[in-house]
Amino acid sequence: MALENSLFKRFLTLSAFSLTMLLANGCEKSNNVAGEKVNKSPEITASAPAKNVILFIGDGMGVSTVTTGRIFIGQEMGKTGEEHVLSFENFDNVALVKTYNTNAQVPDSAGTATAIMSGYKTNIGTINVEPGKELQGCGTIEGRPTLAQTAARAGKSVGIISSARITHATPAAMFGYADSRSWEADKDIPAKIDRFNCRSLAAQLTDPGTPVNLALGGGAKEFSKTQTEQWASGSENRLYIETGEAFASLDPRDGQDVLGLFTPSHLSFEADRDPKAEPSLSEMTAFAIDNLAMRENEGYVLMVEAGRIDHAHHGGNAYRALKDFQAFDEAIATAVRKAGDDTLILVTADHSHVFTMAGYPKRGNPILGLVQMSETMQEQFGADTPYMPAKDGKPYTTLGYHNGPGDVRNPDSPPLTDNMVQGRDYRQQTAIALNDETHSGEDVPLYATGPGADRVKGVIEQDKIHGIMMKAMQID
Repeated sequence: MALENSLFKRFLTLSAFSLTMLLANGCEKSNNVAGEKVNKSPEITASAPAKNVILFIGDGMGVSTVTTGRIFIGQEMGKTGEEHVLSFENFDNVALVKTYNTNAQVPDSAGTATAIMSGYKTNIGTINVEPGKELQGCGTIEGRPTLAQTAARAGKSVGIISSARITHATPAAMFGYADSRSWEADKDIPAKIDRFNCRSLAAQLTDPGTPVNLALGGGAKEFSKTQTEQWASGSENRLYIETGEAFASLDPRDGQDVLGLFTPSHLSFEADRDPKAEPSLSEMTAFAIDNLAMRENEGYVLMVEAGRIDHAHHGGNAYRALKDFQAFDEAIATAVRKAGDDTLILVTADHSHVFTMAGYPKRGNPILGLVQMSETMQEQFGADTPYMPAKDGKPYTTLGYHNGPGDVRNPDSPPLTDNMVQGRDYRQQTAIALNDETHSGEDVPLYATGPGADRVKGVIEQDKIHGIMMKAMQID
């Protein structure tokens, strides 16, 4: 097939031709849409201390997810997509963050969350345990303070929100210690270390002395009845809830400490969520800000994780990853609207994924669809189909994964159709077959607005994010 053999070789020549055509036509599709309202970050005073910090973590939200998510959301709004502006893309301060763990080039969420929240890098799979200092947090073996402990000692309230289990790696790094991120429930503690009095992450969260005031997410199965009763009995001002209806009935102005676990395991993917049974990430964020802000204290620290972006990527399902990214963007927009000028808002990822966007699709091409050529390219090559062919002559998608559970393309693979690849359950094709798609090791973005945001710049180590928060709040 002549088109198949010559298309890529002629692409660079065509690029120059396309640029000429765009200039001749006055660049009819610009990056800015006339009259479009663009989100503005709130007025802030950079030199003033931050009374509050809201840390948003998109689990697995690498640059490819941000770019793809921007286009996905824009296209759902009826735009071509590329020109859309996310809720955090007008933040003035941006940096790139190195994500490696002390013993791993490509990290996991436990080690990266520890770096972000506690200020030191650690081994893959461990939560707030320094390398070579096993069993920290067990019995009388002290560990370095968690972010929740540090904030509470400074007189601040502490909130945790996650669409994953609240004992999962990222939310657990706010409050707990574990040699293994798998120590979520009491049953997960290995018998051989019982003598060291290591406690599960669920037990640490519900301890009467917990520094956490508010925790909303999934994971009820990790907690015993005794533990949830212990939370609720710790104070007359404490509640344990399990349903969306119970959450909807709460008044954040009551200032109650709330543990809300709405599902046995992780919350549903946003694409599958029942709004009556599970609150959205945005709803939980709004409640938390109102609840924590009205307390008579020195401010608050709130961590909000979109944990299921990561899970959808591991499943090789771009649609659900992007829907959860969309919910994350809405939660950030809620925080920008509700938080005052005394609040530092940080948006970052713990790590990225082997998720790619490629193939020279035309402007406005459906982001989940097959790669289509622009009309100019199609005319140039005399093609009888708009779909750009791969070496095998069959069309391919803009989005893909380097590895994972999706089909590995081979000569016998049936031709893909747009109807097929834009389905919500479609797993993008992959180069290497694995049961689960993996993280990747590239740097991730960090966006910031509010007091102390000016420290977010350049290329930084991940553990420096902790210092940015501490300096902003003027905590020694």
